[in-house]
Amino acid sequence: MTFRDNRPVFLNPSICQRLTTLLLFCCAVWLAPALQAQSFEALVPQNWHQWRGPQANGVSRTAKPPIEWNEEKNIQWKVAIDGKGSSTPIIWGDKVFLLTAINTGKVDPSLPKPEDQPKRVFGITYPNTNYQSVVLCLDRKTGKQRWRKVASERIPHEGHHGDNDFASASPTTDGERLYCWFGSQGLFCYDLNGKKLWGRDLGKAYIGASLGEGCSPVVHDGRLVIVRDQARQSSIEVLDAKTGKTVWKKMRDEPNAWATPRVIKYGGKTQVITAASNMVRSYDLKDGEIIWQCSGLTGNVIPSPVVEGNVVYCMSGYKGYSLLALPITETGDLSDSDKVVWSQNRGTPYTPSPLLYDGMLYFNQSNNAILSCVDSKSGKIILERTRLSGISNIYASPVGANGHVYVSGRNGATLVLKRSQQLTVVATNRLSEQIDASPAIAGNQLFIRGSKHLYCIAK
Repeated sequence: MTFRDNRPVFLNPSICQRLTTLLLFCCAVWLAPALQAQSFEALVPQNWHQWRGPQANGVSRTAKPPIEWNEEKNIQWKVAIDGKGSSTPIIWGDKVFLLTAINTGKVDPSLPKPEDQPKRVFGITYPNTNYQSVVLCLDRKTGKQRWRKVASERIPHEGHHGDNDFASASPTTDGERLYCWFGSQGLFCYDLNGKKLWGRDLGKAYIGASLGEGCSPVVHDGRLVIVRDQARQSSIEVLDAKTGKTVWKKMRDEPNAWATPRVIKYGGKTQVITAASNMVRSYDLKDGEIIWQCSGLTGNVIPSPVVEGNVVYCMSGYKGYSLLALPITETGDLSDSDKVVWSQNRGTPYTPSPLLYDGMLYFNQSNNAILSCVDSKSGKIILERTRLSGISNIYASPVGANGHVYVSGRNGATLVLKRSQQLTVVATNRLSEQIDASPAIAGNQLFIRGSKHLYCIAK
């Protein structure tokens, strides 16, 4: 019904229906971008879409995984994984994605055999065979393979440490596309059903001592961040996530480092925070301009930065120990200034990244099962360099969910600790193979990648 000259006029019902449909369509078009963004933000906590989880701090706020398991108990499925990889799987919806590198055994006779090569540190040799860079998608409920893609097949130009591999960077997704980074072997983008959308060869990295690559990509607001700190020219490059085209690239004065960057919004800018030996730097995601920087970490930085509130926590543990709590609110050079919130020089990790769980910052010493916990706001010690029973060496980063902390050792054992002011071991769980990859948690499931299998642990 409408009005004409203050008199009611009744419209044809079919016309009303068409007008209503048109109005609803216009509203849907207008609201679609906001609804899509809201949908992604709502889905992120339910999944584990990137290295170190929904908030890049090792914590899932919605997951309730088991606290007890072994090879016979609470194993929803266990799937053999070809090849070798130490990257963490990611979980999105009903899919699990992970990367692996497979030695095909196809020899290039023009290259020297490993046994004929000169001796290098750690016994590292250069390959003379082709490796396949493989992307796997598994069904989250059953573990069955949904799809498998060989992203590339080539002979790597240098080797890696015996505890590293050619698939050590975790994939990431924005809920629409899957981004898979195999370092010098290439960067590849697929839709979630396995259709290849684009690929990039970003050139070769030359890692000091040929230790191998390992920094994971980060996607944020339609941009993909790649950090390559190496023995030659280090760099940070930001790509358009949809097309793979370079948006900006900056050279970095840094030696070897493997820390995955942390992307965070503050004050109208999106900061890309990178931890490395010479400087912790914050770049503007828009154009690559440095917002702030600070020196103070040791060499070979591997742990990823974690953020709580307006403070980022960066640490390293090679040839010394360093932990810096830095304000993301500042600009310029913060080195050796009173702008550093607090710092510590004992007990920090070499390989594992820290766990930041509601004001409690957990980390281990070097690669050892010696655990510390500090109050993130003040730096006050809660738990000081306490040895964990049942494990000795750690490469995997700890994760947290439902009031518990999970710490996996290389011997296949995972300790479940209560998140509390004291060290309380709730359970010690053992699997039959080595664990170097960091766990992932989503829903009521815990995903642990061993040296040969991917385990889905659930009641």
